[in-house]
Amino acid sequence: MTATTTAAPTGQTRRTAPLPGALRLGVARTRYEVRTFFRERDAVIFIFAYPVIMLAIFATVFGQDGSDIDFGGLAVSFPQYFLPGMVATGVMLTSFQNIAISIAVERDEGGLKRLRATPMPASSYFLGKIGQVLVNCLLQMAILLAVAALAFDVPLPDDAAGWGTFAWVFLLGTTTGAVCGVAFSSLPRSGRSASAVVTPIVLVLQFISGVFFRFDELPSWMQQLASVFPLKWMAQGMRSVFLPDEAAVLEVDGTWQHGMTAAVLGAWLVVGLVVGVRTFRWRRRDDG
Repeated sequence: MTATTTAAPTGQTRRTAPLPGALRLGVARTRYEVRTFFRERDAVIFIFAYPVIMLAIFATVFGQDGSDIDFGGLAVSFPQYFLPGMVATGVMLTSFQNIAISIAVERDEGGLKRLRATPMPASSYFLGKIGQVLVNCLLQMAILLAVAALAFDVPLPDDAAGWGTFAWVFLLGTTTGAVCGVAFSSLPRSGRSASAVVTPIVLVLQFISGVFFRFDELPSWMQQLASVFPLKWMAQGMRSVFLPDEAAVLEVDGTWQHGMTAAVLGAWLVVGLVVGVRTFRWRRRDDG
């Protein structure tokens, strides 16, 4: 018995299904990034617990005698004052620090090199990273605000304008932090050194940006230095959401400076994009 095969008609070519679009792949990549992140239990605990723990520590230490912060006759509790800084630093940890370190580790382990060899567009990879940051930040903020309101009686915004300001500062700050994290990820020489390179920068910015201390009480040179970086503006934008309007008199310009906040965050977003496009590496330095 002889085997027979059916040949394709002359001129007929095999058709393959087209790949999904970059946006669809980016959504799929986001789901993958979120699942991968939640498998790293130590990172999950740190990311979600850090701002809550810091809020509890500062609220307890500074408010243990029941005193409040006096804004020209208007009393504000310590938990309410520190909450905006904890929101801002939580966003920075989840976006900038987490992204910069995780990408450096992926590159060092060869994951980026293998990923680059697949048909997936590079834009889908970066959309997945930004999507993961947005999801994680939303969960982080939900936990932090719930603890602040329920455990420390911090009043939350009661009007659409307040939540609208929170939304645009949060979204712009999160996206800027993620994009800058992608750009900064090429600086560490290896995945092992990434944490040592990134973490000190984040710590310094926290201390000079009004996260742990009242910004108006910091030295003027420190205020000017902090004003160059996005964390100070994220914290100030969040203070405009959670503090009464009268507290704006203690800002450098005596107002909340929403326009300047948007401008600085937007400028860093553009800088992050330009630097990231020019310097991002898919391979280790010793891999060509």
